[in-house]
Amino acid sequence: MKVILKENIKGVGKKDQIINASDGYARNYLFPKNLAVEANNANMSKLKAKNDSAQYKKDQEKEEAKQIAEKLKKITIKVEVRAGENGKIFGGVSSKEIAENLEAQHKIKIDKKKINLKETIKTLGFHNVEIKLYEGVIGTAKIDVIGKN
Repeated sequence: MKVILKENIKGVGKKDQIINASDGYARNYLFPKNLAVEANNANMSKLKAKNDSAQYKKDQEKEEAKQIAEKLKKITIKVEVRAGENGKIFGGVSSKEIAENLEAQHKIKIDKKKINLKETIKTLGFHNVEIKLYEGVIGTAKIDVIGKN
């Protein structure tokens, strides 16, 4: 009997997967515990509509990420930090500071975990930083570190 799983079941399959289960297993275990539904035409069309909706949402998010990547190419994020006489920064510029300045200056909200910063920026001047916006979409932001006394 073909069934559509409603939950992830270890050793059987993942949510929304169509599997062949024995009649007894389906009727005595999966259906009573509400872990699966029969794969009839109505349920199959619901599953297809759900998958289409999820795919549409993913496409929309990816398109938004591409637009943000284009914006990031054109802007410069200014970060003011305390610096000594020779241009050496006290501390460093972290991904958290970059995310805060990006939101404050350009109204683009990005999670600090998506900013790919190998180590904190410790020198004044311009730096390029990669930002993972979405799966397969990476933007590059230009950071201008300005010293203040």
